[in-house]
Amino acid sequence: MESESAILALAALAQPTRLEVFRLLVRHEPDGRPAGEIAEAVGVPANTLSSHLAVLSRAGLVTAERRSRSIIYRADLEGLRTLVLFLLKDCCGGRADICAPLLAELAPCCD
Repeated sequence: MESESAILALAALAQPTRLEVFRLLVRHEPDGRPAGEIAEAVGVPANTLSSHLAVLSRAGLVTAERRSRSIIYRADLEGLRTLVLFLLKDCCGGRADICAPLLAELAPCCD
């Protein structure tokens, strides 16, 4: 990942509604959620949500798939993985003892 892409992704998540939407979509993986459900869950109008989803999509954090008459939005976990790896690539100058607590904190979320 290039620095510019990381900055775009971090900027997209640096807004409260977009962060809430992204976290909601991560919780609902792999099924995703239709736009109407997302808008209701975060309490924003559909047109406002559309703008937020477009920003997250351009940042590589959300994908959209048409299913019949609905568009289902999903968190792009590969985009998230790429961002996290970019941030941690040179973690603590390669000193595993310093990174170990961070990695231990991440492990239980995936059980």
